[in-house]
Amino acid sequence: MCKLKVSDFLEHNRNWVGRILLDQKPDYFNQLCEGQQPSALLLGCSDSRVSPSKVFGVELGDLFIHRNIANVVNPTDLNFLSVLQYAVEVLKIRDIIIYGHYGCGGIRAAYENKGLGLIDNWLAPIKVVANQHQKELDLIQDENRRLDRLVELNVLAQVENIKQTSIYRAAAHAGISLRLHPWVFDMHTGLVKELQIPIQT
Repeated sequence: MCKLKVSDFLEHNRNWVGRILLDQKPDYFNQLCEGQQPSALLLGCSDSRVSPSKVFGVELGDLFIHRNIANVVNPTDLNFLSVLQYAVEVLKIRDIIIYGHYGCGGIRAAYENKGLGLIDNWLAPIKVVANQHQKELDLIQDENRRLDRLVELNVLAQVENIKQTSIYRAAAHAGISLRLHPWVFDMHTGLVKELQIPIQT
């Protein structure tokens, strides 16, 4: 894969606009200016290889997106909490996708527990997830499969973390049902796997 120059991005933008106009969609950009009505909020990883728009083939305006390293819901992250509140209370979004991916560098870094500086603080919740499921992870002999399982466990943990936010609780108190979708992207196949949320006993 050839590495692009920054100037290439502008050229690609001009070509993209040209294709839209060739497809006879002259009102496309005017419609975007009228406002947004996204179908879902997506919390994904910042990894450059997992772009939600590419993977899901969606148009501008279809997804309200927040991305950070390893798709973590941190109770002190006012950035994500503000996005969540705006999505639920202003945009009236009812579907929330937690979108992890196999081969996640943040997951590997958390599991290997090497000192990386500032990012160690961000990865701390993933280390907690790994510790909580250490027995299960230790039973998986293949390291890549073990890390893949931690990716899944992390996504499921973030589902539970969303449930603990004041925004989710306020919505539930108001009778608003927010549907949480734990998904994992497999770069080997290009397919997205839907995880099952464990039933709480």
